[in-house]
Parts: sequence; C-alpha cells; structure tokens
Amino acid sequence: SENPSVTLFREYLRIDTVHPKPDYDAAVRFLERVGTELGLACQKVEVCQGRVVLVLTWPGTNPRLRSILLNSHTDVVPVFEEHWTYPPFEAVKDSQGNIYARGAQDMKCVSIQYLEAIRRLKTEGKSFARTIHLTFVPDEEVGGHKGMEMFVQRPEFKALNVGFAMDEGLASPSDTYSVFYGERSPWWIKVKCMGSPGHGSRFISNTAAEKMHKVINSFLAFRESEKQRLKSDSSLTLGDVTSLNMTMLEGGVSFNVVPSEMAASFDIRIPPTVDLKAFEEQVASWCRSAGDGVTYEFHQKCMDQHITSTEESDPWWKAFSGVCRDMKLQLKLEIFPAATDSRYIRAVRHPAIGFSPMNRTPVLLHDHNEFLNEQVFLRGIEIYARLLAALAAVPPLPAEG
Repeated sequence: SENPSVTLFREYLRIDTVHPKPDYDAAVRFLERVGTELGLACQKVEVCQGRVVLVLTWPGTNPRLRSILLNSHTDVVPVFEEHWTYPPFEAVKDSQGNIYARGAQDMKCVSIQYLEAIRRLKTEGKSFARTIHLTFVPDEEVGGHKGMEMFVQRPEFKALNVGFAMDEGLASPSDTYSVFYGERSPWWIKVKCMGSPGHGSRFISNTAAEKMHKVINSFLAFRESEKQRLKSDSSLTLGDVTSLNMTMLEGGVSFNVVPSEMAASFDIRIPPTVDLKAFEEQVASWCRSAGDGVTYEFHQKCMDQHITSTEESDPWWKAFSGVCRDMKLQLKLEIFPAATDSRYIRAVRHPAIGFSPMNRTPVLLHDHNEFLNEQVFLRGIEIYARLLAALAAVPPLPAEG
C-alpha cells in the first residue's frame, strides 16, 4: 500500500554512501536505472579517479534555450549508530510515516523528488521548450573539491548550457519554506605561533603559548560580538552574520617542555555583505598584535560572493516565486549558513537557488535520527513538478535571441 515514490526513496536511502568510503558505484547504478526507466538520456563524467558525476537529461523542444539544472549530491556524512533509534541505513518508517535514515533530509530526498516530479510531468504528457538536466555529484559533504568544483570547469558542464539551477536547502520547523539565494564564504585558517622553548619549571619569555593566548582571545572576542549581534536583532538569521569557531589546537611534546610552536585552526563563515579583503586585514592585525613569529595560512578560502536575484523583474525568480504564491507557500529568503555546491554554480555566473521543500520538519541534517515524513516528501514532489513546469516554460530571454 506504500506510495511507489516513497518506496523508491527508501531504496535509495539504503545505499551506503557514507564517508569515508561511500559506495558511489551503487548510487550511480541505481540513479541510472531510474533515469533509464523514465526515458532520460544518461551521461557519466569522471571528474577525477573514482569520482563520477551522473547527468540525466530530459531534452526540451528548443535546445538553443538555456537549460534548467537540478543538482543533488550522492554522499552523506558519518553516523554514530549508538545514538540512533533505528539503523541509519535501513530507512525504517514508523507508525507516523517518519522515515529514518542518513540522507533523509540531506539530500537523497531531493534527488528522488526531482526524478518523481519528472515522472509525473512525463506521465501527464507534458513537454517544455527548455531542457532539464539532473546532476548527481560526489563529495559535496567533504567540500565538493573532487565533485562540482571540478565539474563546472569541464566542457561537459559548459555543454549543459545552464540558465537556472536548483540545489539543496534546509528543512524548516515552521510553516514557511526556506529559500537560499546566496551562501557565506567558508574560510579555514590555521594560525601558527613560534616562541622561545625551555624547561617547564622556568618563566620563559616570549613563549608560543602566550602568543596563542592573545590570538585565541582576539578571535573569540569577535565570535562573541557576532553571536550577540545575531541574538539582539530578530531580523537577522545565522547566514547574515560571521560565525567563527576554533576547531583544532596543536602543540607540545611533553609536560615539562615549553614548546617552540603552537597552532590553532578556525572555521569561519562570512556572509556576502562583508568586505573580504577588509576581513582578512582584521585577521592579520589580530596575528600582528599577538607578537612576532605569528603567521596564518588558509586551508580553504572561498572568495566568491555572488548571490542570485530575488527581484520580481528577474524572469527565473518570477517563475519560481509565482508558483509558490499560487500554491500558497510562505517563503523565507535567507543566506545559507553553511556551504553547498551552489557556490560553485554561482561562481561560474549561473543563478542558483537552494530549496528543499521540507516545512514543519526539524532541521536534522548531520544529526542523529535524521528523518523525513513521507507526506512532506510527497508534497515536495508536487511542489517540484509545478516549479519545473514553470521554469522550463520561461519564455526566451533577450540574450537567447
């Protein structure tokens, strides 16, 4: 008696694509099978060894027009099974219709919703001027460096002729649906402090630890100021402020030896409203004020700050928002607080919206007991079917002749 779309969703959830050893081959075989059943053209692009992007295509009637891109990633984050009520890769459905599995929200639901929306449109005999492409990419959960970041530079991506893209968003506990038109820039910074070594029984001057103390104080004072700014202004969301966390601390060889070097690593997420050059100068000044021998290096430094238009004069947004109004969906426009593959799509100058149609759902991505209710999932298919029909029917734009 289960809806076939739900059955397909649960089948996909049972494929173990968890890091550090995701079974990408099984995921690609599954998705390729579904795409073939739907009559979609299939293309596999190996962006580097062992990392394949699967492209499924529903050709439009006018291939000169720019296409609609539906992106999703196949990998999921690790689990701590002892904290789960049900095994995280069995896709157990409880009596309330909640489906428990890693990837239920992030983001295997969206992959299947895309496919089932296309199934619905094709069953209804619909066709559209614009081509619709679906991309299923690896390694998003570890930064996308061997996935979408490489794919957008390849001729196969350029051949997709993308006009507008959709990618993942977040669940929303309220009645509203979150829509993300931009992202914070992730910076991963490692600060190293060099100082005088010596015996642990003496008051050594100019130690690495003293300098590190000053560095940490500067970084965490800024963290507190941004935390208070978010707390005191109800109009702000997490994506509107800069988050900063110290995530690693290294140094020392023995209890009785003052180390000559210490290091601290920071995960910083910066909204597109911030001047990145000025912010880096702030980081440099914190390091300078800690003393000599204090340096920093980037392990990730995203400088792209492109955002997607949400003006009604924009034809893509007009189509998207028009469907939402017709369906009486309440939208909340936000900057995405973390990072998704949308940033790589925007970086090559294509508008992209992050949207996962999951309202009245607790945000459980990367959390224990991640779940999605089957009725919310099925409603999402209906929403995507309406969105695709509108986006793929956007009239030719001036640049398209």
